[in-house]
Formats: sequence, C-alpha cells, structure tokens
Amino acid sequence: MSTRFYPLYQPGNPQLRIFLPNFWMKLVKPETNQPKNIVQFHCSMEMTKHDIKNYLEKIYNVYPIQVRTRIALGKTNLRKPFLGKEDDMKIAYVVLPRTEQFTFPDLSADDEESKHRKRAMEFEEETIKSLKLSKLPGFPTWFRG
Repeated sequence: MSTRFYPLYQPGNPQLRIFLPNFWMKLVKPETNQPKNIVQFHCSMEMTKHDIKNYLEKIYNVYPIQVRTRIALGKTNLRKPFLGKEDDMKIAYVVLPRTEQFTFPDLSADDEESKHRKRAMEFEEETIKSLKLSKLPGFPTWFRG
C-alpha cells in the first residue's frame, strides 16, 4: 500500500488525472565486491520481490533471474535527552543472467576533478593565510577593528 492518495472523483469535463507510481527504486553502488551480474537497489518498503521483478521488466525491459531482498535497520542516535532513529531501508539484490554484466559508468572526468581539487587547495591556503595574519583569529573581519 502506498502513502499517496488517489484523487477523488469530481464531476465535470475534462477529467484531468495524473497517476504517479506508488513505488520507487534507486540504483546503488554496493559497498562490497559482487559478481558483475548482481545489481543492488534501494526500494520502497512496500515492494515485494514480485513487484521488483515486474517493475524492472515492464519499465526497463530488464529480465532478472532472481530477486532477493533484505531490510536494513536504520541507525539509532542517542543524544541526550533525545533518542532518534533513521528510517529503515529495503535493499534488493537483482541477479541478471550470466551473459549480462552491469558496470557503473565513469561519470567523472579526470580534468574536471583535478581542477576542483586544485581550487579547493587554493581556497584552503588563502583561508589559512588570512587566519594567520589576523590579530584575533576566529572572529569575523568586521569585529577585529
């Protein structure tokens, strides 16, 4: 069942209705090494194995051999006097045929990544210089006098 409510019927023309999917799936890079034909997803807690399989077949034309799911419990945070807990998450492991392999695409360009690192290092150096030159480090410039 979904937390989204369908719109109520209202008389009149035209009947404008937008049906949004009740389920969602997010492709995740696994933390440990897995075979190339196993893909990991985070999905809606209400989804069953059959829902996941049908979702992939109907929307993405991917025909998995097997679907395994598990529920990862959210971390519990204790910050006195409050107790908090992150949401639980359902993780689906989809097994593709042996002939198919899934690899994550390399989206980062080496030139752009090195450029961003260089800019970050320059900014860090300027910040350290300005803190060393100031008479009262840690205070804003308008307060230093």
